[in-house]
Amino acid sequence: MIDQVFVELKHWLVALAPGPYQLFISGLLSVAGLIAGFASLFALTTIIERKGLGRIQNRYGPNRVGPFGLLQPAADGLKALTKEDIVPRQADHLVHFLAPFILVVPAFLALAVLPMGRNMAVVDLQAGVLFFFAIGAATELSVFMAGWSSRNKYSLLGAMRALAQMISYEVPLILSTVGAIMMSGSLMPADIVSAQSGYSGWLPHWYVLTPWGFAGFVLFMIAAAAESNRAPFDLPEGESELIAGYYTEYSGFKFALFFLGEYIGMFAVSGLAITLFLGGWLAPAPFLEWIPSYIWFFGKLLVLILGFIWVRGTLPRLRMDQLMAFAWKFMLPMALINLLAAGLWRFMPGGIVRWLLGVVLVLGPYLLLGRALTTAGAIRKRTYRYAE
Repeated sequence: MIDQVFVELKHWLVALAPGPYQLFISGLLSVAGLIAGFASLFALTTIIERKGLGRIQNRYGPNRVGPFGLLQPAADGLKALTKEDIVPRQADHLVHFLAPFILVVPAFLALAVLPMGRNMAVVDLQAGVLFFFAIGAATELSVFMAGWSSRNKYSLLGAMRALAQMISYEVPLILSTVGAIMMSGSLMPADIVSAQSGYSGWLPHWYVLTPWGFAGFVLFMIAAAAESNRAPFDLPEGESELIAGYYTEYSGFKFALFFLGEYIGMFAVSGLAITLFLGGWLAPAPFLEWIPSYIWFFGKLLVLILGFIWVRGTLPRLRMDQLMAFAWKFMLPMALINLLAAGLWRFMPGGIVRWLLGVVLVLGPYLLLGRALTTAGAIRKRTYRYAE
C-alpha cells in the first residue's frame, strides 16, 4: 500500500540488520529521515519565502544561482560554511558555541512526537503534547545563552526582549491547545488525530470547524508566530532597533544554525497545529482518502508556511509595548474564555443552540477585548510625521 511505503521500507531495512542492533538501526533510520526531510523542507522554504516576498514587494528575488534561482539555498549554505567564525574576545566561548546547538536539537526532538502520516511518528509518547512543550522550553535557554555569552549590550537587550516575548506568548499558546486535549481525552498526538476522524456528509470532524476550535486555532497560530519570532512579532531581532538581536555576535555556520533552528521551530508548531485542529494526516473529504496520509500532512504544512510568508510580507512590525499588551490583555483572556466555550461544547447536546452559544462565547469577548485594547491606547492608528 502506497500510504505505508515508508513504514514498510523501514521495517524491511531493519529486518536486514542483526537482532541485537535492530532497535538501534530503527532509531537511526527514523532520525536520519526526520533530519533529511525537514532540512530539505528548510531549503525549499527559504527559496519560496524569498521569491514570495519578492513578488509581494514587486521585485525579482533570487534569480542568479541555478535555473530561476532555485539553487540559492545551496549557495547560501556553502557561504555559511566557509565564512569566518568571529567570536568576541571577552565572550564566554563555551556558552557562545553551545547556544545555537541547544536551539536546533530541541526543535528536531519536538518534531519526533508529531505523526506525519498514518503510523509515521518517530516516537509514540502517551504524553506527546506535554513532551512537545517541555522540550520547547529549551529555546528560551538557548536565547539567553546567546545574548549573555556574547558580552554585547545589544545582544543582551535582544535576549531579554526575546525572553519576555516568548514567555508571554507561551501561556496563550499552551492554553489554546487544552480544548483539543479535553475533546480527545488524550495527550497522545495520534489519539488527537484519530478523535477528528469521520465525516458528516462531506464535512470532516476537524476541531477547527467548531467555534471553539477555530478560535483556538487562530490564537495558537498568532502565539506560534510570536514564539517563532516571525513578523509582525520579530521584535527580538529588529534590525532597525537592535542590529540582529541576540545573535548579533554570531557569524558563519553558527548563525546558519540559528536560522535553521527558527525555521524548524516554525515547522514544529505548525505541525502541532495541524495535529490539534486540522485533522493531522486525515483527508478533508471522504473521496480523497485514497491519497497517502503523509501527502495531506505536508500539504497542510505547506499552506501554513505560505500563511507565515504572506503575513511577513504584509504586516508591519509591532512596538514592544503593543506586543506585550496584546499578549496579556487580549490573547490570555481569549484563551481562557475559549476553554469555557470548549467545555460547554463538550457537554451540551448537539444542535443549533450549541452552535449559537459557541459563536456568542467566542465572538462577544473578541469584540469587547478588542475594543478595550484599542480604547486604552495600547494599539492605535499610526500617525506619520515628516520633516518640514
